[in-house]
Amino acid sequence: MSENAPDSVVAIGAGQAASQLAISLRQGGYAGRIVLIGDEPFLPYSRPPLSKAYFKDGQPERLLLRKQDFYDKNAIEIRTSARVVSIDRDARQIRLAGGEVVDYGHLVLATGARNRVLSIPGADLAGVLMLRGLQDADRMRSLAGSARHVAIIGGGFIGLEAAAVFRAAGLRGTLLEAAGRLMARAVSPQVSDHFLSLHRAAGADIHLQETVRRILPDAGGKVAGVELGCGTIVDADAVLIAAGIVPNDDLARDAGLRIDNGIVTDCFLATSDPAISAIGDCANVQHGPDGPHLRLESVQAAVDQAKNLAARLLGQPEPYRKSAWFWSDQGTAKLQIAGLRHGADRFDTGADPDAGKLIVRSYRGDRLVCVETVNMPAEHMRARRDLESETAPA
Repeated sequence: MSENAPDSVVAIGAGQAASQLAISLRQGGYAGRIVLIGDEPFLPYSRPPLSKAYFKDGQPERLLLRKQDFYDKNAIEIRTSARVVSIDRDARQIRLAGGEVVDYGHLVLATGARNRVLSIPGADLAGVLMLRGLQDADRMRSLAGSARHVAIIGGGFIGLEAAAVFRAAGLRGTLLEAAGRLMARAVSPQVSDHFLSLHRAAGADIHLQETVRRILPDAGGKVAGVELGCGTIVDADAVLIAAGIVPNDDLARDAGLRIDNGIVTDCFLATSDPAISAIGDCANVQHGPDGPHLRLESVQAAVDQAKNLAARLLGQPEPYRKSAWFWSDQGTAKLQIAGLRHGADRFDTGADPDAGKLIVRSYRGDRLVCVETVNMPAEHMRARRDLESETAPA
């Protein structure tokens, strides 16, 4: 442990990023106080299974990243159901909703992100769901037991994963996407087309370039359907809004930190205040000393950033430059993405339709920047190794 290490590390947020930070600090020999403060009533847990495996088994204990005895043995304080309302940078203190003040030597903002709220009539009706946390997933599982037809607003990862699990549970599903293709922000047109065909072949009713004007109530104030922008009425007794997420950067903004599509950090995860860092979905991180700023909504990015920050706090700073990767399980199809395809100008596609396999390599000039695979895990791992070797410092 470096003699310059802070005497305490306090993280606002108790998700994957904060938990990994605490684990990495203790593994690295950090002896100071560690406090994780989360507003949910749960120990840190894994979110990706909420729209997949958890919908089927409903066993929350399987989601836990570590059990309580691990945190106890490693002297990691977990404050659940606690909401931070302000940061006093001069005093190096945070204030909780109940008035309690917590001092920090170094503060880490791991506040994550929240669902994008749609400003449409009926969004607050009984039977309208959004999926971000464990309590949302429990509501979704409960409603699925009584619903017959679910309208899903949004054709990104969460919307499509939910469509697959609803379908497996025997529910009808109508998916409404405002863009001209599925997962448009995240994947190539080739992958969008592949999953459109896959979901439709499995019985999904998918409408592209369709906006929702309002959610319609029945006589009892529950969901009865949705009215599309074109005037068409889609009957439904439940609605899942999966319109993306926005970073939880309000605390940082109020504290005067630099904000631009999240909390801006340098390549060492430091914010505009050197006593405060940011990691995970809330952080817009510079990738390498001369690289771009990117806010990545990825579990692996959160984990990698936490490990990188822990090393810096322990006196072993290294610029963050990890290559991004993502995944999505949709029915029998496993989509895996290595790299980022933004700015790509050339694509190389290979497919084996009989085996449900697809690979799309994206290039910027002659440089490989992204590899998307469906049901080809070995190719995905090879792509990650190749991309990591390209981003490694000379």
